[in-house]
Parts: sequence; structure tokens; C-alpha cells
Amino acid sequence: MPFKPVQQAKCPKCSKSVYAAEERLAGGYKFHKGCFKCDMCNKMLDSTTAAEHESKLYCKQCHGRKYGPKGYGFGGGAGALSMDTGSQFGNKDCEMSNKPTTTASGDGGTGPKCPRCGKTVYDAERAIGSTVPWHKACFRCKDCGKALDSTNQNAHEGEIYCKNCYGKNYGPSGYGFGAGAGTLSSDK
Repeated sequence: MPFKPVQQAKCPKCSKSVYAAEERLAGGYKFHKGCFKCDMCNKMLDSTTAAEHESKLYCKQCHGRKYGPKGYGFGGGAGALSMDTGSQFGNKDCEMSNKPTTTASGDGGTGPKCPRCGKTVYDAERAIGSTVPWHKACFRCKDCGKALDSTNQNAHEGEIYCKNCYGKNYGPSGYGFGAGAGTLSSDK
């Protein structure tokens, strides 16, 4: 029987033989240590950060962007929301007829609406200190634009004002009011 040399595995990246001393494994493939990097961002990988797809290597983040779920709330990591469709990777928009559409308010949300801008107020952007849901950015005096909180805001007919503007617009008026401390007197 003639001697047959053992066929060495070929690295999917460089197509050269991979020897045991230099091999890195991912998805049943053997890669060279120097070839064991992300195909998109070229970040060096290890066994905990590698994701293999059709004999190509990706870091977890690039793999998720290219092959993971797409749309609102996916692909940005912990706590991040993304509208990235992955079009830069060749992914196409959804062509389904049941694609989400916007509501009459235009922002697509179904929760409580902000009295100032009319858009949905989500918990993460809600102003603290008001029983009415306001966006943090909208929780400002209608007249002067000063940022408000529960200690310095007054409401009037669905709008909010700082104490100063509220006093000027809706406070008591007439002789003896608004001139400062100690000016109101009841001389007979």
C-alpha cells in the first residue's frame, strides 16, 4: 500500500493549509491565527467573540448588523434602539403588505400624547413631577422657554408656565400688585 499524506485543512480566508500549532476553530472550520479576524471591521477575534456565517468570520456586532433581526429596537446593543435596515450590507427592505404604518398622530405610538407637541410620550422621555405626560424637552414655560420641574411650574388651560410668567399673565393685577415685597398696603 502506498503512503498517502494526510490532507491538511485549508483556511477559508487565505486557502492555505492550517497546521495544528496555528489553528483557530469556528463553525467547524480551521483558520490561521492571523486570519481569525472579522471580515467587515478586521477586529481580531477569539473563541468568545467570533461568529461564523457561511465560512466567513464576523465579530458579534458586525454579524448582528448583517444577519440579525432588522427594524426598530434591534441591532444596537443593550439599551439602544436602531432603525438600521442593513442596506449597506445588501439587505433589502421588507416588501410585506402588513408592514407597520403610522397612526393619525404621525409618530406611530399608541401611548399618552404630549400636550405641547402631540407625539407619544414614552417612559424614558417623560418629564418627572407632572401628572400629565410631557416630554422632558417640551416641559418648558410657554412664554419664556425656561425648563420647568414640579417646584416651579404652574398650569393654565392645558399649558404650563414658570411662576414668573404665570404671575405676569394670570396673577392678580391692579394697584398694589406686582411692585415687589411690602408694597401692598391697606391704608384707610
